[in-house]
Amino acid sequence: MISANFLINQLTKYGYSFFSGVPCSYLTSVINTVINSKKIKYIGATSEGEAVGIASGAWLAGKKSVVMIQNSGLGNTINPLTSLNYPFNIPILLITTWRGEPKIKDEPQHELMGKITKNILTLSKIKNEIFPTNEKNLKKVLFKINNLTNKTSLPYALIMRKETIKKEKLKQKKIFFKKKNKVLIYYKKKKLPARFQIIKELQKNINNKIAVISTTGKTGRELFSLKDCENYFYQVGSMGCANAIALGVALNSKKKIIILDGDGALLMKMGNMSTIGANQPKNLIHILLDNNVHDSTGQQLTNASTVDFSNIAINCGYKNSYSADNLDDFSKIIKTNLKNTFGPTFIHIKIQKGSIENLGRPTIHPKDVAVRFKNFLKS
Repeated sequence: MISANFLINQLTKYGYSFFSGVPCSYLTSVINTVINSKKIKYIGATSEGEAVGIASGAWLAGKKSVVMIQNSGLGNTINPLTSLNYPFNIPILLITTWRGEPKIKDEPQHELMGKITKNILTLSKIKNEIFPTNEKNLKKVLFKINNLTNKTSLPYALIMRKETIKKEKLKQKKIFFKKKNKVLIYYKKKKLPARFQIIKELQKNINNKIAVISTTGKTGRELFSLKDCENYFYQVGSMGCANAIALGVALNSKKKIIILDGDGALLMKMGNMSTIGANQPKNLIHILLDNNVHDSTGQQLTNASTVDFSNIAINCGYKNSYSADNLDDFSKIIKTNLKNTFGPTFIHIKIQKGSIENLGRPTIHPKDVAVRFKNFLKS
């Protein structure tokens, strides 16, 4: 068996300083040790896909990242691993446990995933191997992984068997929040603004030192079509992960970070709002462009009309929350909050369905978007 402290020391030796994940009993000692450490940061995610998004954002901000999950949640990671990490060339170290390992007695819900874990990773173009069982081999494996990921800039996975790591107790403080603010509502109940009008107003008010991370679909396409900048990150896949990516960036950068989110995307991974609230990134502004439809796929209705997003944000721990339905008030809200240093802030803006005619797509390859965005965050 390997001690959790030895594992963490070896990982930090190779520069890994940011960890995210969803707990598994096989990982208890590793997660406890990471949480107890003062040298590294651990963000507990509400889903495995969210953890991949957070870790990927941290990598963009210059932090080598580790994601720790149970293999039963491996399916939740496939979307971001294949449509975020692969096209954008974002390397993370994935440590997944091996519940349901063939010939090892386990619960019935783990049987099938145990049989196909390695195949899923291999089909997803993720090199993988069994987690070493002794310290000598662990050193060799981590040395190899470090060299390989530096060359390929792609994820690598280690599959951990039961009782690989020695036990470690947890020392974790509870999260306490001060009195919650109220949602500020600005409704004029007239014609709703178009998405491109909101984006243009945002572009008019920000400078090239502010990072903008846009969700997939027509939001990113309109942002690119109106103006392309090195401080823009166009998330062309991994629907629902924009807020997770932005959280990973915000926690590791002093720059102001803006998310351009969509109602369908936010509903897909709304648990990340609680992760944002729990971690209190002061430099984060989360803008929700809500047209109550999936615009890119034929304008099918989302469930947004039944959801009070702004109050959810406040109750998840956002410091400020607004809801508006017009361009003038959005302009005032964004100007105020660009000056504020006490986020996170949530801005819900109702918009028309539809988009710019003959809308183009980003012509820059995702990996080039990632490189220039990472360089921008360094500057």
